[in-house]
Amino acid sequence: MENITDKLLYGAAYYPEYMPVERMEEDMRLLRDAGFNLIRVAESTWSTWEPREGEFDLSLLHRTLETAGRYGLRVIVGTPTYAIPPWLARKYPDIMSETHAGPLRYGCRQSFDLTHPAYRRHCEIIIRKVCEAAAQYDCVIGYQLDNETKPYDTCSARAQALFKKYLRQKFRTVERLNREFGFAYWSNALGSWDDLPDVRGTINASYGAEYQAFQRSLVTDFLLWQRSLVEEYLRPGQFITHNFDYQWRGWSFGPQPDVDQDAAGQAVTVAGCDIYHPGGGKLTGAEIAFGGAVARGIKKQNYLVLETQAQGNFGYLPYPGQLKLQALSHVACGAQGVEYWHWHSIHNALESYWKGVLSHDLQPNDIYRECADIGRTLARLSPKLLGMRKENRVAVMISTRSQAALEWFPTCQAGFRPDKTYADYVRWLCDSLYRLNVEYDILWDSQTDFSGYSLLILPTLYAAPEKLLRAVGKFVREGGNVIATFRTGFANEHLKIYSDAQPHLLTRVFGLTYDRFTVPEDAALASDYVPLPEGAHATDWMELVTPVTARPLVTLRHPAWDGTPAVTLNRYGRGKAVYLSACFGPEALDALLRRLLPELNIRLPGIEYPLVLRRAVSPTGATLVFFLNYSPRSVKGPDGTLIPPWGVRITENGKEI
Repeated sequence: MENITDKLLYGAAYYPEYMPVERMEEDMRLLRDAGFNLIRVAESTWSTWEPREGEFDLSLLHRTLETAGRYGLRVIVGTPTYAIPPWLARKYPDIMSETHAGPLRYGCRQSFDLTHPAYRRHCEIIIRKVCEAAAQYDCVIGYQLDNETKPYDTCSARAQALFKKYLRQKFRTVERLNREFGFAYWSNALGSWDDLPDVRGTINASYGAEYQAFQRSLVTDFLLWQRSLVEEYLRPGQFITHNFDYQWRGWSFGPQPDVDQDAAGQAVTVAGCDIYHPGGGKLTGAEIAFGGAVARGIKKQNYLVLETQAQGNFGYLPYPGQLKLQALSHVACGAQGVEYWHWHSIHNALESYWKGVLSHDLQPNDIYRECADIGRTLARLSPKLLGMRKENRVAVMISTRSQAALEWFPTCQAGFRPDKTYADYVRWLCDSLYRLNVEYDILWDSQTDFSGYSLLILPTLYAAPEKLLRAVGKFVREGGNVIATFRTGFANEHLKIYSDAQPHLLTRVFGLTYDRFTVPEDAALASDYVPLPEGAHATDWMELVTPVTARPLVTLRHPAWDGTPAVTLNRYGRGKAVYLSACFGPEALDALLRRLLPELNIRLPGIEYPLVLRRAVSPTGATLVFFLNYSPRSVKGPDGTLIPPWGVRITENGKEI
């Protein structure tokens, strides 16, 4: 990618409007002295900039930008549209989102209806005011659109009227819609477009999931609309970004189900992301690797970490040394900048205990001093690391449609707890690759060109259009390799289950078929192909596959289904296709991939977690290797060099830098 700045960015979100005391000059001095070169401002405080309708006071924004410029800090300015002011909610009570769970109340952020015309109208006014102010300052290097935008489950009459229009454009006739969605079931078939039921009552997964797809399109349209406004104020060299986030599970965990990030990425010139993760003894780096791969995939280039933790939420506090390890891990994944949320700890409201670089006493502390060390390190390494590129041979496909489908049809149901989701199976595979030090890119299911990759991995690709399935078959036939899991190729993009042999269009590719599946009970794993950990069992789901040309690699030991394959390998054309028809534990998966990947032309480095290897190519063509020690003990690198606990070593063509 073209570099967005002349140095690696390092900074924090800065909110003088939240401060209990006046200290802007001191803050800017502390930021500069610690090697920070970036702040992000303005995205959270619409009510500060416009306390009453039509009454604007951007004096604090002007002072912040002017002071930042004097201290040599660069600034990303956010459009302040994700938290509306009280007067807007009072003037338009129906601006609050009507959801599946009922109407939302004012008080929290992101609780409004994206389709409300008054919301859009007032957004445009405040966006233009903020951009007019920011355009006056050379220190502003880019703009962030909104903040972690979602559709906020809007189900208003207005939104559903737009959904009706969306369906008419897509399906043209109610007869086709009835056929595609199976509306004859339980007498749901439509006689006219006016018969469309309220989405909040539907039992039809195709209809419900299509509404979720429509909601995701609202996010894309909203961000594209904001971009069109901001572009009017953009100077040459400035960028537009957005802080895309992830499915939340106490931290950033899986693919974001509420946003089509592949499509929404059209709204930005540089992808940004917010990655949070466990700290202390629970720090593994897996979320950094997964989140970085997703962010890198949005624009197929390097990205910005617009939010990550310094001290962070309760339980996130890093051990000494971990903060530097985390920052350099982001860079190793392709981040051109790392920014903390946030600079100072807040003294009021919901996030009072989500601590920033400074604690509540606002004094330099151990975190600040470690940040200063990171700042010096990034400044020193910028000439070597800025603009480096990743060249991975493995791609993992994300399918937001399949993610929605598995919400409607959980893996464990019919009396079993639905405690596993699509995200679990994506991370099951991605985390195993991480532990084996196999780097990967993220693709979305809208993509059908897999050239440049040796291996394509398809986690639970349940809802797959035929065009995509044919592309997978072509990829293998022409020499590519694929690993797919259970429930792949089961339904089309409208969640209509294919009516022929499963997996649809891929039976010859994988050399097998099946028509039965069940929850594993006492299903032990056995294999002559790979030594499995003692006690390895199938979990969650198993398909009773019948191999045709496929070779079983792992089988089940079971009183009823003994000998049923759990993993198969098939040669198809010039490539190989592996099918995991059952789920099993991470240790067994690691053992399988350790044995299997070399057969699929993926070389293993011979070094595994907790020593993590990340590779890149510098702008000069040099080979960069990051050795990241995710353990509280010193470990030896491949050349025998000791890497300290939570330590980092970086080499260029084998020489430490």
